[in-house]
Amino acid sequence: MADEIVLLSTWPSMFGMRVRVALAEKGLKYEYREEDLWNKSPLLLMMNPVHKKIPVLIHNGKPISESMIIVEYIDEVWNHKSPLLPTDPYQRAQARFWADYVDKKLYDIGKKIIWSTKGEEQETGKKEFIECLKLLEGELGDNPYFGGENFGFVDVSLVTFSGWFHTYESYGNLSIETECPKLVAWTKRCLEKESVSSSLADPHKIHDFASEVRKRLGIE
Repeated sequence: MADEIVLLSTWPSMFGMRVRVALAEKGLKYEYREEDLWNKSPLLLMMNPVHKKIPVLIHNGKPISESMIIVEYIDEVWNHKSPLLPTDPYQRAQARFWADYVDKKLYDIGKKIIWSTKGEEQETGKKEFIECLKLLEGELGDNPYFGGENFGFVDVSLVTFSGWFHTYESYGNLSIETECPKLVAWTKRCLEKESVSSSLADPHKIHDFASEVRKRLGIE
């Protein structure tokens, strides 16, 4: 019996894109259902009653929530192809640490750049954002990927933010490539992979989406 896989997400979400990348890496077919976050579906509310957030992966009727938990689940269940987490326990712990760092730092700092109405808060956000990216660039070092020679767990966690780089740059009046050239080179390397390029939303469409949300929130 074939696995029934359904993904509930919304197209601009860097968190939903992570799951799409992981599914593509494993060569899995799935049903995608677009969610309207202003009017959440009964299915989303039923499948994630605690946080009521996307993404949610539904595997044979069972829901899994939180993007990197979903990515790890995908890696464990379909372990026959393209492993995302290392086999070594220490390296696995390190990969989880950096993915957690991306989750806890980058998204919240980035919100200050895009959604803030206060100049001072936005300037602080810009500084912290670049510092965060520089730290990640240092962790990457001269490796092709965060997983060393192979695309892996940390790459999945971070690469989907690159779809938002244009938006961060536009509203923050900054150049990520100038500040973090190795990180941008890594982004371009990742985009050469079909699993990444086919899963990430168009950066200009994301910018248009952010502009519409800002208008809706009364920011612009």
